[in-house]
Amino acid sequence: MIPGVVSRTLLLAVTLLTALAACARLTTSEQRVLQGPTAEEIWTATVMLMTGREPTFDEKHQWEIQIDRRISQYLHRHPEIANSTEVQIFQFVRQVTVGMTREQVVVLLGAPAAAVKDAAEIEKLARRYWPDIKPKNVTEAWLYPQGWRLYFGDSRVVDITQYAERMP
Repeated sequence: MIPGVVSRTLLLAVTLLTALAACARLTTSEQRVLQGPTAEEIWTATVMLMTGREPTFDEKHQWEIQIDRRISQYLHRHPEIANSTEVQIFQFVRQVTVGMTREQVVVLLGAPAAAVKDAAEIEKLARRYWPDIKPKNVTEAWLYPQGWRLYFGDSRVVDITQYAERMP
């Protein structure tokens, strides 16, 4: 055997095993935010979960037309807020924020993947942020792709967290 070839082969094998071990680990990301996911982020994640691929240009174009229509219809039904500063993030950035109504969230993100009303389950979802969220009288939590959790007190979003496990 040639010593240089054996060393390189051994080095390559060790490097490959190290890389595979790193890929096998999951890293977690946990955050509490005032501005949550965008409509496009959730829509793209949903398409990828359903089809295993990113949306095509045509699919994205059709989605843009549909969301513009939904936002326009919502603002037509609620003319009292059409010119408010809060509606700008809703209309132009298309991002869920603390203070939005359930209806606004559904317009942007669609129906949740799951809705939780049990206080003990909501506490589990909130994880380390529960002591901060509990005083807000949360009545329901909605779950969306990528680990997004929206917490509602009555009819408005009172808090937003994200807990996601990712490959490094």
